[in-house]
Amino acid sequence: MQLLFAEVKPPNKSGLSVEETMSLDSASDELRETFKRALRRFPAAVSVITSADQDRRHGMTATAVTSLSLDPPSLIVCINQATLLHDIMLLARRFCVNVLRRDQVPLSSAFSGALPAEERFGLGDWKTSAEGVTYLADAQINIFCKKAAAVPYGTHTIFIGEAETVNVRDPIEPLIYQDATYCFSVPHDSQAA
Repeated sequence: MQLLFAEVKPPNKSGLSVEETMSLDSASDELRETFKRALRRFPAAVSVITSADQDRRHGMTATAVTSLSLDPPSLIVCINQATLLHDIMLLARRFCVNVLRRDQVPLSSAFSGALPAEERFGLGDWKTSAEGVTYLADAQINIFCKKAAAVPYGTHTIFIGEAETVNVRDPIEPLIYQDATYCFSVPHDSQAA
């Protein structure tokens, strides 16, 4: 893979901007491996991202989800370009981020590829919104998004979603993934220190 950077120079005598392209060699195998090990140490909430186009619905487990802005309320989801969900999300106008609870490990596994695409929805309490987006009715959180942008980068596409509706359920017990292991958070008692 080669990274390309463009430098835009001021207009020349003809009034046209001149663009020069510079390239950087892709990262070394050693850097990639160290970076991968570092990222595995990042704890992340486990979500199932769901979307549908006119013919198909699909869902996939993801941890590359983060908030973007409160105004407008928005988040980003990073999806590998080689996946079916990526193809569907390029066509779809909406998607849902279903943050799993700590007792929903079987759902995470199913949507990570343990089950074929349509069989995955046989596990859990799945509903369909008025906009046609499938969502997990008993997830920790559902964030229904309108796709605002899709930005390709490397092997993934960054999908920016503007929140249209958010469902939040108590108690707060999200499923966490860290170093290839499912975990859950334990509140820290600040009085015990």
